[in-house]
Amino acid sequence: MASVFRLGLIINPLAGLGGSVGLKGSDDKAEQALALGAVPQAMNRVKTALQELLPQKHLVEVLTVAGDMGENVCLELGFSHQIIYRSSTLPSTARDTEIAAKLIAEQGVDLLLFAGGDGTARNICTAVSEHTTVLGVPAGVKIHSGVYAISPQAAGKLVAKLVTGELVSLSDAPVMDIDEQAFSAGIVKARRFGEMRIPAQLRYVQSVKMGGRESEELVLADLAAYVTSQMDDNVRYVMGSGSTVAAVMAELGLDNTLLGVDVVENGQLIAKDVTANQLLALVSDYPSQLIITLIGGQGHIFGRGNQQLSPAVIRAIGRENILLIADKAKLQQLEGRPLIADTGDSTLDKQLTGLINILTGYNDYVMYRLGYEDEE
Repeated sequence: MASVFRLGLIINPLAGLGGSVGLKGSDDKAEQALALGAVPQAMNRVKTALQELLPQKHLVEVLTVAGDMGENVCLELGFSHQIIYRSSTLPSTARDTEIAAKLIAEQGVDLLLFAGGDGTARNICTAVSEHTTVLGVPAGVKIHSGVYAISPQAAGKLVAKLVTGELVSLSDAPVMDIDEQAFSAGIVKARRFGEMRIPAQLRYVQSVKMGGRESEELVLADLAAYVTSQMDDNVRYVMGSGSTVAAVMAELGLDNTLLGVDVVENGQLIAKDVTANQLLALVSDYPSQLIITLIGGQGHIFGRGNQQLSPAVIRAIGRENILLIADKAKLQQLEGRPLIADTGDSTLDKQLTGLINILTGYNDYVMYRLGYEDEE
């Protein structure tokens, strides 16, 4: 009889709340995000991951936290579980995450699975030793750390490999977070806070977001000049986050929200730093296009810092109206790995899969694959 796999589970139920309402993060902003209409998604993303384990759930014992930090998902999916920690406050705090992680790690789990963003990864890193193997389910707004799977489904598939005894290598991955001081000065820079040991499967685990390598000014200028030359009248252009899209906004002479989403029409900024609901109202039943870039080193185009681009917004705009722009250096950093859409809607992610044209210079396109294929 196969031995039972001891899976630690911690969910930050407030992770990602700030994304859809344009707050750039959720740290210390949960109450504000909820007041703006944000809907918690972290538990749903963990449920998506654990559904990959349902065929092996008789082989899994989950050690988790009471309530929304893990217990409720286990109850819903029928996983055998033990409650290792109960928070004394609602909502739970970063301190609860740290205490729970320490207690669960002390139980000698085979893997500690956690859901959140870079702030949650920092909490876990603070609490556990280098001997604890961890894996993150991406649920936050800011995810620069290399300890996260590329999507909830990928996290579940990787854990399933461990449960069934497949050989999986281990490696140390960096825990990163935005340098808040640099960000306050208008500079987006991720800072390393430590390392944790993860299952090292490049197919399922994201790379660390590249930082400090500026695109050549001439390449960005060419991209921006061509994009602006192709803009039509009476079309709403949704401008995604990132420095590549910022170059287009600079070419237009418009203010830009570096880590937010703006809307341009007829050469004018008509909405700045919009939320998902505001954006949906602007693009529904109106000619619209989405201009986005990818995260260098990771390849994500949705689900990392741009949750304002909700599944409903993406569907309203349509895949055919998405313009992906990136210099070729960003694509070379992927080393052949596919682009990733992690919208939170697995059906939409599959619909987006396929070859996509990427504008890499002045009227210069390359074709690249979006979406990884499931193994048989």
